[in-house]
Amino acid sequence: MKLIHSLALSAVLLTTSLAANTNEKLVNSIIQLRGDVENLYTDIKENKQTYHSQMKSLSMQITDSEAQINRKSTAIKLAQNELSKITIQIKETSSGNSEIKPLVLNALVLLEQSINEGIPFMVEARVHDLHKIKADLNANLITNEKALALTWAAYDDTIRVTKEIGLFKQQIDIKGKKVLAQIAKLGSIALFFSTPSNEVGFVVKNNNAYEYKLITNPEDIKKIVALFDALQKQIRTGYFELPNALVLQGVK
Repeated sequence: MKLIHSLALSAVLLTTSLAANTNEKLVNSIIQLRGDVENLYTDIKENKQTYHSQMKSLSMQITDSEAQINRKSTAIKLAQNELSKITIQIKETSSGNSEIKPLVLNALVLLEQSINEGIPFMVEARVHDLHKIKADLNANLITNEKALALTWAAYDDTIRVTKEIGLFKQQIDIKGKKVLAQIAKLGSIALFFSTPSNEVGFVVKNNNAYEYKLITNPEDIKKIVALFDALQKQIRTGYFELPNALVLQGVK
């Protein structure tokens, strides 16, 4: 009887112990889950705050961008209105001297022809300037008098180029390739060049077209190198022996 009582008591204690362990694990699990839920709520709250901050910042940027666009659009409209007014004023001012315009346009054509036929020095840039005068005049962006003054200045520049001696840089066509070369220009008489690869030569006119002729003769190369060296040192007077490179002779 005592044995049975002892076994029953042991079973009760074991059951109580197992139940206690199970309850403790359950409580711990619930505590952990509550902690996880609180952490998730905290993350959600922080993410909401970050999201709202980003949205507020983006909204301010959009507002600022729209304001800038409106300001620029207004500025463009004002500029266009001013340009229209100035164009009308120029047209009205020039109308009293309408006979000047055809003279200026004809002078520009003649000067462009002279530049294209002359020594090939900065031809594209110089012709571009003439085209701009013509375009501005036809678009009434400048008065006839202003166009005349600019054309006169272009003629003066052309005369200066025919007299000028010095070193310059410009693109030339060598063997079918564009090369930025150093140019030694002797007025409108001759034009020598030196490429980045140390090739030298001069301009020659054949059949109303210019070509850049390379020099291979060592003695002629020395002469051209000496010319470049002298011009580099600002020596523009004295005796220089050079290859026969007169543009007007059409040397072959």
